[in-house]
Amino acid sequence: MNPPEENVLVIRRSLFDQLGSFQGLNFEPQKYLDAFLSRGNNFFLSRPKAENDPAYKQIIPYALIAFENKVAYYVRGKKAGEQRLVAKGSIGIGGHMNETDESLFALDEAAYRAGVEREVNEEIKIDSPFEDRVVALLNDDTTEVGRVHLGIVHIFKLVEPTIEKREAMITGLTFLRKEELFARHETMESWSQICLDSLERLLS
Repeated sequence: MNPPEENVLVIRRSLFDQLGSFQGLNFEPQKYLDAFLSRGNNFFLSRPKAENDPAYKQIIPYALIAFENKVAYYVRGKKAGEQRLVAKGSIGIGGHMNETDESLFALDEAAYRAGVEREVNEEIKIDSPFEDRVVALLNDDTTEVGRVHLGIVHIFKLVEPTIEKREAMITGLTFLRKEELFARHETMESWSQICLDSLERLLS
């Protein structure tokens, strides 16, 4: 028996272009979020279609977990849902918004943020109070994966550095300083490289 088909939250690429497409990070996320989260502008599409049709952008929360001057880092193991990212280092936690998250259809920002925290909580356990801020949008049309995804970069600022993994695909989870992260720059996935290159601005 085949598993049920996964449906993921998307917007049309044409909406992104209309608002002003860009490469890399954009530090004015609100104007995009206001449009993306308006009724009728976001909808669910089967993941196989979304992964192969650049007419759509899958909305991906990408949360950097920060404590003081350190950021959580891990390596994507073989059980990663996106096989094109296996064995790459990452400083981003998050994933697709699925149709099972019923509150995420035509969602407002409060519902979106609740959905993000739920997504992050599926991957790691955070035993600390934290502040969640949306700091940027991330787009990378230079890679096959990036062309069909659009990242919403969150910073989770923790009071205590107490996290542990829940997902098997997360390996070697640890907090690292900026210079330690840069030493791993070349082995990271492209989104993490882009975030690392502007890390001070993202964390400020």
